[in-house]
Amino acid sequence: MKTKLLVTAIVLGAFFSTASAQQTIKQKGRHERHRIAQGVKSGELTKAETKNLVKGQKEIHQDVKEAKADGKVTKAERKDIRQDQRQESRKIYRKKHNGRDRN
Repeated sequence: MKTKLLVTAIVLGAFFSTASAQQTIKQKGRHERHRIAQGVKSGELTKAETKNLVKGQKEIHQDVKEAKADGKVTKAERKDIRQDQRQESRKIYRKKHNGRDRN
């Protein structure tokens, strides 16, 4: 009985950790798009900066689609996607705070 309970807990834990990791990637993407939109609205981002940042977000989205294409996002793929997201997040910050604006 204890063995069945332990195995069930391990399987459920693995399932939910994978699902939550993918959800985190989705949430991060939404958050970054919101930050870019806010930068456009406030005038902190120029048209060229915005175009560059949107292109980076599209590339990450494409990476996610390719990772999901075989039905399983591996740990290495997830790591690469998160690294790309961190780099893009830093780019958003730098471009929003570089002193240039639309005006």
